Amino acid sequence: MKKLHLLLGALVALFFISCEGPQGPPGFDGFDGERGPAGKDGKDAIQAQVFELEGVNFIYNETENLYDNLITFSDFTSFETIKEDVVLIYRYDGPIEFGDGAVEDSWGLLPQNYFFDEGIIQYVFSHTLFDAQVFIEGNFDLSNISTDYTDNQILRVVIIPGEIATTGKLDTSNINSVMAHLGVTEESIQKVTLE
Repeated sequence: MKKLHLLLGALVALFFISCEGPQGPPGFDGFDGERGPAGKDGKDAIQAQVFELEGVNFIYNETENLYDNLITFSDFTSFETIKEDVVLIYRYDGPIEFGDGAVEDSWGLLPQNYFFDEGIIQYVFSHTLFDAQVFIEGNFDLSNISTDYTDNQILRVVIIPGEIATTGKLDTSNINSVMAHLGVTEESIQKVTLE
Protein backbone atom coordinates (compact mmCIF):
# COMPACT_ATOMS: atom_id res chain seq x y z
CA MET A 1 0.00 0.00 0.00
CA LYS A 2 2.85 2.35 0.81
CA LYS A 3 4.31 1.70 -2.63
CA LEU A 4 0.98 2.48 -4.28
CA HIS A 5 0.68 5.80 -2.40
CA LEU A 6 4.27 6.63 -3.29
CA LEU A 7 3.65 5.84 -6.96
CA LEU A 8 0.40 7.86 -7.06
CA GLY A 9 2.11 10.76 -5.27
CA ALA A 10 4.95 10.75 -7.79
CA LEU A 11 2.49 10.70 -10.73
CA VAL A 12 0.44 13.60 -9.27
CA ALA A 13 3.63 15.62 -8.64
CA LEU A 14 4.83 14.91 -12.17
CA PHE A 15 1.42 16.01 -13.55
CA PHE A 16 1.51 19.35 -11.68
CA ILE A 17 5.15 20.00 -12.53
CA SER A 18 4.50 19.50 -16.24
CA CYS A 19 1.48 21.83 -16.28
CA GLU A 20 1.95 25.24 -17.79
CA GLY A 21 -0.23 28.28 -17.19
CA PRO A 22 -1.16 31.04 -19.62
CA GLN A 23 1.60 33.35 -20.81
CA GLY A 24 1.86 36.65 -18.94
CA PRO A 25 1.78 40.09 -20.56
CA PRO A 26 4.88 41.09 -22.56
CA GLY A 27 7.49 43.25 -20.86
CA PHE A 28 8.44 46.77 -21.88
CA ASP A 29 10.99 47.29 -24.63
CA GLY A 30 14.23 49.00 -23.61
CA PHE A 31 15.37 52.32 -25.03
CA ASP A 32 17.47 52.25 -28.18
CA GLY A 33 20.95 53.72 -27.73
CA GLU A 34 22.29 56.51 -29.88
CA ARG A 35 23.63 55.26 -33.19
CA GLY A 36 27.40 55.60 -33.52
CA PRO A 37 29.26 56.82 -36.60
CA ALA A 38 29.42 54.46 -39.55
CA GLY A 39 32.71 52.71 -40.19
CA LYS A 40 34.50 52.62 -43.53
CA ASP A 41 33.19 50.08 -46.02
CA GLY A 42 34.79 46.70 -45.46
CA LYS A 43 36.65 47.75 -42.31
CA ASP A 44 35.84 47.44 -38.64
CA ALA A 45 35.40 50.88 -37.07
CA ILE A 46 37.52 49.80 -34.09
CA GLN A 47 41.09 50.76 -34.92
CA ALA A 48 44.35 50.96 -33.08
CA GLN A 49 46.24 54.23 -32.97
CA VAL A 50 49.97 54.16 -33.64
CA PHE A 51 52.27 57.14 -33.91
CA GLU A 52 56.01 57.64 -33.64
CA LEU A 53 57.73 60.66 -32.13
CA GLU A 54 61.28 61.46 -33.20
CA GLY A 55 63.45 64.02 -31.42
CA VAL A 56 61.95 63.55 -27.96
CA ASN A 57 64.00 65.48 -25.40
CA PHE A 58 63.52 64.77 -21.72
CA ILE A 59 63.65 67.70 -19.29
CA TYR A 60 65.47 67.30 -15.97
CA ASN A 61 63.45 68.02 -12.82
CA GLU A 62 66.03 68.75 -10.11
CA THR A 63 63.50 68.66 -7.26
CA GLU A 64 62.33 65.13 -8.15
CA ASN A 65 65.69 63.96 -9.59
CA LEU A 66 64.06 62.65 -12.75
CA TYR A 67 63.57 63.47 -16.42
CA ASP A 68 60.15 63.68 -18.03
CA ASN A 69 58.27 64.41 -21.23
CA LEU A 70 54.51 64.82 -21.72
CA ILE A 71 52.81 63.34 -24.80
CA THR A 72 49.31 64.72 -25.44
CA PHE A 73 47.36 62.21 -27.56
CA SER A 74 45.18 64.79 -29.33
CA ASP A 75 48.32 66.40 -30.81
CA PHE A 76 48.95 63.24 -32.84
CA THR A 77 45.62 61.48 -33.32
CA SER A 78 42.00 62.39 -33.95
CA PHE A 79 40.68 59.31 -32.14
CA GLU A 80 39.35 59.63 -28.62
CA THR A 81 40.81 57.23 -26.09
CA ILE A 82 38.59 55.54 -23.52
CA LYS A 83 39.37 53.92 -20.20
CA GLU A 84 39.29 50.38 -21.64
CA ASP A 85 42.06 51.18 -24.14
CA VAL A 86 45.54 49.79 -23.59
CA VAL A 87 48.47 52.21 -23.98
CA LEU A 88 51.91 50.84 -24.86
CA ILE A 89 55.05 52.92 -25.35
CA TYR A 90 58.21 51.61 -27.02
CA ARG A 91 61.65 53.26 -27.07
CA TYR A 92 63.89 52.85 -30.10
CA ASP A 93 67.16 51.18 -29.08
CA GLY A 94 68.81 51.37 -32.51
CA PRO A 95 69.61 48.92 -35.29
CA ILE A 96 70.81 45.39 -34.53
CA GLU A 97 72.97 43.56 -37.05
CA PHE A 98 72.70 39.77 -37.20
CA GLY A 99 75.37 37.25 -38.19
CA ASP A 100 73.90 36.83 -41.67
CA GLY A 101 74.22 40.60 -42.31
CA ALA A 102 70.52 41.34 -41.82
CA VAL A 103 69.73 44.52 -39.88
CA GLU A 104 66.61 44.89 -37.74
CA ASP A 105 65.35 47.84 -35.67
CA SER A 106 65.29 47.17 -31.93
CA TRP A 107 62.40 48.52 -29.83
CA GLY A 108 62.05 48.14 -26.06
CA LEU A 109 58.67 48.16 -24.33
CA LEU A 110 58.54 50.51 -21.33
CA PRO A 111 59.36 50.02 -18.51
CA GLN A 112 62.97 49.60 -19.60
CA ASN A 113 66.03 49.40 -17.29
CA TYR A 114 69.68 50.37 -17.77
CA PHE A 115 72.42 49.51 -15.31
CA PHE A 116 75.41 51.76 -14.57
CA ASP A 117 78.24 51.71 -12.03
CA GLU A 118 76.36 54.46 -10.12
CA GLY A 119 73.02 52.60 -10.11
CA ILE A 120 69.96 51.96 -12.28
CA ILE A 121 67.85 54.19 -14.51
CA GLN A 122 64.41 53.18 -15.69
CA TYR A 123 62.15 54.53 -18.43
CA VAL A 124 58.56 54.35 -17.17
CA PHE A 125 55.28 56.06 -18.01
CA SER A 126 51.84 56.79 -16.65
CA HIS A 127 48.86 57.80 -18.72
CA THR A 128 45.36 59.24 -18.59
CA LEU A 129 42.69 59.30 -21.29
CA PHE A 130 44.34 62.40 -22.73
CA ASP A 131 48.09 62.02 -22.37
CA ALA A 132 51.08 59.97 -21.29
CA GLN A 133 53.96 61.20 -19.16
CA VAL A 134 57.23 59.38 -19.80
CA PHE A 135 59.85 59.49 -17.02
CA ILE A 136 63.49 58.54 -16.59
CA GLU A 137 63.88 57.61 -12.93
CA GLY A 138 66.95 56.37 -11.09
CA ASN A 139 68.44 55.53 -7.74
CA PHE A 140 71.36 58.00 -8.01
CA ASP A 141 71.87 61.65 -9.05
CA LEU A 142 70.59 61.77 -12.64
CA SER A 143 71.71 65.32 -13.43
CA ASN A 144 74.81 64.08 -15.26
CA ILE A 145 73.60 61.03 -17.19
CA SER A 146 74.61 60.92 -20.84
CA THR A 147 72.42 62.75 -23.34
CA ASP A 148 72.36 59.44 -25.24
CA TYR A 149 69.54 58.55 -22.82
CA THR A 150 67.76 61.93 -22.61
CA ASP A 151 68.01 63.73 -25.98
CA ASN A 152 66.71 62.92 -29.46
CA GLN A 153 64.90 59.79 -28.36
CA ILE A 154 62.40 57.98 -30.59
CA LEU A 155 59.20 56.77 -28.95
CA ARG A 156 56.39 54.79 -30.56
CA VAL A 157 52.98 55.08 -28.89
CA VAL A 158 50.42 52.32 -29.49
CA ILE A 159 46.85 52.74 -28.25
CA ILE A 160 44.91 49.50 -28.56
CA PRO A 161 41.11 49.43 -28.13
CA GLY A 162 40.09 47.16 -25.26
CA GLU A 163 38.02 44.99 -27.64
CA ILE A 164 41.14 44.15 -29.66
CA ALA A 165 43.51 43.83 -26.68
CA THR A 166 41.38 41.15 -25.03
CA THR A 167 41.00 38.93 -28.11
CA GLY A 168 43.60 36.18 -28.11
CA LYS A 169 47.14 36.31 -26.84
CA LEU A 170 49.09 39.42 -27.70
CA ASP A 171 52.85 39.47 -27.09
CA THR A 172 53.25 43.15 -26.22
CA SER A 173 56.99 42.78 -25.59
CA ASN A 174 57.52 42.24 -29.34
CA ILE A 175 56.59 45.36 -31.35
CA ASN A 176 56.56 43.36 -34.61
CA SER A 177 54.02 40.95 -33.12
CA VAL A 178 51.84 43.87 -31.96
CA MET A 179 51.99 45.57 -35.38
CA ALA A 180 51.12 42.30 -37.15
CA HIS A 181 48.23 41.62 -34.75
CA LEU A 182 46.84 45.11 -35.38
CA GLY A 183 47.41 44.95 -39.14
CA VAL A 184 49.61 48.07 -39.02
CA THR A 185 52.43 48.38 -41.53
CA GLU A 186 55.59 50.42 -41.02
CA GLU A 187 54.52 52.69 -43.88
CA SER A 188 51.14 53.48 -42.27
CA ILE A 189 52.60 54.72 -38.95
CA GLN A 190 52.34 58.47 -38.49
CA LYS A 191 55.87 59.74 -37.80
CA VAL A 192 56.31 63.17 -36.23
CA THR A 193 59.60 64.96 -35.71
CA LEU A 194 59.47 67.21 -32.64
CA GLU A 195 61.31 70.52 -32.51
